[in-house]
Amino acid sequence: MIPESLEPRIYALLRIVFGLMFLTYGLQKFGMLGGQAAPFLSWPFGIAGVLEVLLGALIAVGLFAKPAAFVASGEMAVAYFMVHQPQGALPVMNQGIPAVLFCFAFLYVATRGAGAMSIDGGRVSR
Repeated sequence: MIPESLEPRIYALLRIVFGLMFLTYGLQKFGMLGGQAAPFLSWPFGIAGVLEVLLGALIAVGLFAKPAAFVASGEMAVAYFMVHQPQGALPVMNQGIPAVLFCFAFLYVATRGAGAMSIDGGRVSR
């Protein structure tokens, strides 16, 4: 069993890994990491790529993590219903599992905040 004292670090690891994975999906939309390049700022994939790179980086480093994660969660909900859901009823049928997992992981980060090992956690509020 994992000791409860490690919870802040495990949560930080979740935030960092999900942020970095989101960033890699964005990089693919620019032709990197084996992806196919979408025209910059084209609808929907070019805009999605910019959002995923920017928001993924912010979430990973924990800077403005709550609003970044909220926007990223919304983007994934829109992506699911625009791109995946028309292809089948369930995420396992329409290749929408990553969108669903990102959506709910980022919704959790948006409600909880950056936590440990983050820029937000190191800032002093006055």
